[in-house]
Amino acid sequence: MGRVNTIDKFAFSDDSRTTLSTGLSTTNSKAAAAANSGTALYVGGGQTSEGGEHYLTTVDKFAFSDDSRSTLGTGLSVARDLLAGAANSGTAAYFGGGSGKSAVVDKFAFSDDSRSTLGTGLSSARDSLAGAANSETLA
Repeated sequence: MGRVNTIDKFAFSDDSRTTLSTGLSTTNSKAAAAANSGTALYVGGGQTSEGGEHYLTTVDKFAFSDDSRSTLGTGLSVARDLLAGAANSGTAAYFGGGSGKSAVVDKFAFSDDSRSTLGTGLSSARDSLAGAANSETLA
């Protein structure tokens, strides 16, 4: 399985593609993403080698204004891949589930990028899930 650090950006106006020069901070596969509409993209978790030996806690943030990347100091509470991402735009990004059939859900507040871990978590531990959200409510 190929691991990359590439971020491709598609312009909604004409569907053109560019590749960001910054890329992910770590060559990666099986990560998840969530966006704060108009502000930034968050890419979290993933794995750096076959066999799941090197799951990641890394969360990279890409500013939409200039495509610059920063790596959050907090990261995920548990290293994992195969997780899902969703966002309540203007409020927070959520990363849930993942390798080892995790039930953990981490929340990153957009105001200061701080992380908290939801006490409720997912209803059952699982990986390879998907996330979606509307601009006001987590789906």
